[in-house]
Amino acid sequence: MVILKIFLVIVTIMYPFLVYFGLTHFDSTFVLFFIITLLMIKGLTERRKHTRKIIFVAVVGMVVIAYFWGNQQGLKFYPVLVNAAMLLVFASSLYSGQPIIERIARLKEPDLPETGVSYTRKVTVVWCAFFTLNGFIALFTALWASDEAWLFYNGFFAYVLIGLLVTTEWIIRHRVKNKA
Repeated sequence: MVILKIFLVIVTIMYPFLVYFGLTHFDSTFVLFFIITLLMIKGLTERRKHTRKIIFVAVVGMVVIAYFWGNQQGLKFYPVLVNAAMLLVFASSLYSGQPIIERIARLKEPDLPETGVSYTRKVTVVWCAFFTLNGFIALFTALWASDEAWLFYNGFFAYVLIGLLVTTEWIIRHRVKNKA
């Protein structure tokens, strides 16, 4: 089971590369079926309820888009759909008790002070802005960019941006904590 989970994490990270390779070497129907099968296995083996929902919403969205616009568009829309689902999860958490980032922070620090609560709310809003911008860029690349540009952005640059956001937030959080 551990090997399967590791394999599925790698597949998820490598998604744009798998799609690009698949579409250049195989029929798009085969690639769509293969990717959906892998994603469904990932969804069924996922423990976290939110992650399962995000995967299943994205897969249903892919199938609908593939039905109306073709298999290739369905495959290329997966990053758009994941960003939309993540935006929905993070944004809705702002209105339902504890924002996602606060829940994560409370795992490490259960007695989070009010300044921490305020900070985590702001960080959740920043992630919402990120998912919005990233989703629109993914949408642009899916609709109007070349396959290579779609691959570069969704398979590399989006991950760089996520890394920059995580690193920047970590630096800011430690500076804010040290001032307190």
